[in-house]
This record gives sequence, structure tokens and C-alpha cells, in this order.
Amino acid sequence: MTARIIDGKAIAAELRGKVAREVERLTDQHGVTPGLAVVLAGNNPASESYVGSKAKVTKETGMRSFDHRLPETVSEADLLALVRKLNADPAVHGILVQLPLPPQVDAQKVLNAIDPGKDVDGFHPVNAGRLASGLPALVPCTPLGCIILAKTVHPSLAGMDAVVVGRSNIVGKPVAQLLLAENATVTVTHSKTRDLPAVCRRADLLVAAIGRTEMVRGDWIKPGATVIDVGINRVPGVDGKSRLVGDVAFAEALTVAGAITPVPGGVGPMTIACLMVNTVRAACASAGLPAPEV
Repeated sequence: MTARIIDGKAIAAELRGKVAREVERLTDQHGVTPGLAVVLAGNNPASESYVGSKAKVTKETGMRSFDHRLPETVSEADLLALVRKLNADPAVHGILVQLPLPPQVDAQKVLNAIDPGKDVDGFHPVNAGRLASGLPALVPCTPLGCIILAKTVHPSLAGMDAVVVGRSNIVGKPVAQLLLAENATVTVTHSKTRDLPAVCRRADLLVAAIGRTEMVRGDWIKPGATVIDVGINRVPGVDGKSRLVGDVAFAEALTVAGAITPVPGGVGPMTIACLMVNTVRAACASAGLPAPEV
């Protein structure tokens, strides 16, 4: 048996197409063009690459892109002042502050300063609390992408035994909340979990978000399970160039799982597509319009 490979690139492209149609409708019918402001402090190469991709997709979907590049030496006060300015700007519907921030800046303080209605990353405590309470919220993009990918295999996740490996605020906890909202039975595992392989082996749906290269082995996976691999780990390649691998030993998992996301080309493209979804949702909410059809 070979697992079905879940094509995140194709699913993300379809989602971006829906967003573009929704942006066109909002602009034509309501005069509202969603705007996304991205703030990058410093010149971390990975962050610069992410920010470039986000700006490109923002423009491709017909939205307005506001790019703010700040030096590595930026003060916390100046960064907070920029966030306040963007909060007050009616043309900006979404604000994304790219992490990590330079060491002199308290990242949590900056994230807390973002208007929850413009918090398209879904990291503000108000949005986290609303998600945990089952209330409408802007939810983190990567977990949202994970759920969309899982539902391309299982249109209903109700009653499934779901195991999440990792308990970060960025992926582990929010993806667990979203799975609960889908009526899955959820176990969240972490570094202190006893006999982690045995817990993973119970899962109908396994979400790996631990940030450790190929930690989840093939014999950790229940035969026929769906595996969503959130990990992005850079390792040396045979030609001297680095390559990306996930938190799951892909070749091993391929012979056991029923369906699996590849790395790259799985969860990654969905993260940016879901950022576009959140920006359109934020624009609709700010204009007092019904939630968009995406």
C-alpha cells in the first residue's frame, strides 16, 4: 500500500482562486478592497522569503499590500507606534508582524497591541480565547490549513481519533481547538508524554507539529491513518545544498498511512492561502458585511 499524497499546492491554488473572486466581488459591489500590512524587522533570510511570498500572493488575489521593513535595531516603542498607526488605518484590514522579532523587542507585547479584528495571524489572546470558547475568531493560518487539508480526505472529522504532536500556541493548541470544533476526539502530546509512539499509533488523524526532523517514524502510524506534517526542517542534501524535510519520516510513512502531506508542498502553501482568507474575513467584518464564501 502506498499512501495518497495530499497536494497542498493544488488545494492552496484553488483556495487562492476563491479568495480572488471574493476580493473582486467585494471591490465591485461594496467598494471594499481588502488590505494586508506586513511588518518585518531585521533581515532574517527565511523571514524575508516568507514576507516576499505573502506580498506576491496578496497582489495576485487583488488585495492591497502594505510592506513595512524596519531595521534590526528598531526599538520596541517604534514598532508599537507603527502597530498603532496600522490599527487606525481604515485601508488596512489585516496586520501581520513577522516573527521572530529582534531580541530588544518583546514579541508578545507587540502581538497584544494588534487590533484583534485585524489580527490575521490569529495570535492575539482575544482571538485565542474566542477560539477556545467556540466563538467566531480569526484563527492561526497554519492550523486552519491543516483542517482544510484533512477535510479533503475526510469531509467529516466527527468522531475521529485525532492526535496532535506538539503544544505550541502557533500550531499545536489552535489545531487541537479546531479539531474539537469539528467533533474529533483530540489528544495533545508533547515532550513529557509517556510512550509517544503508542499514543500516535491510536490516531486516525495524526498532526505532527513538533519541529524535530523526521521524529515520527513509520511504525508510529496506524495503518491507513491520515498524516498532516507541519514540520519544516532544513537538512544537508547530497549535492551540498540544503533540503526541506518534515517532522515525519516521509518514506517510511508512505508505506503505512492512508494519506499524507509532503514537505515541501503540503501545509506550507496552505498557510499563505489561509492568510488571504483571514484578510478577506477581516475586511468583511470591518465593513459590517456577511462572512465571505471562502
